[in-house]
Amino acid sequence: MEKAMKLLGTGPFWDDLAVGDRFRTVGRTLTETDLVNFVNLSWLTEELFTNTEDRKSMAIEGRVVPAALVYSCAEGLLLPMIQGTGLAFLSATLEVKGPTFVGDTIHVECTVTEARATSKGSRGLVRTENRVINQRHETVLTYNPLRMMKGRKG
Repeated sequence: MEKAMKLLGTGPFWDDLAVGDRFRTVGRTLTETDLVNFVNLSWLTEELFTNTEDRKSMAIEGRVVPAALVYSCAEGLLLPMIQGTGLAFLSATLEVKGPTFVGDTIHVECTVTEARATSKGSRGLVRTENRVINQRHETVLTYNPLRMMKGRKG
């Protein structure tokens, strides 16, 4: 009799998680191409993101990227961790702690702060405190998503 094949690449069920559990993502370097594509897609055409000549008059020197791009990449890094078990993104607060620049490499560190069943026992609500960290070990963005996730039972 053949042994059942395990499915890899799916995230944990909500009831596999407990308050205090911690995990982190792999890293990702933000490139000039990422910035240009994101600015064009989102229409965030503020000179801070589009003017490469007159940087001395800008609020931030250097090739800064929008916090919305940092957040989007953070969510992309987290997706494999909830693949197949995440059902809905319900809410979050977001705080920008510092600038992120083209060439910075970010990763996300998460701590489970809430894990509880919904009225349907087969689903749960999980909130994490997510810190986006750059290669200099600086926290550049924090947010605390509340997600509905599948349960192991049901």
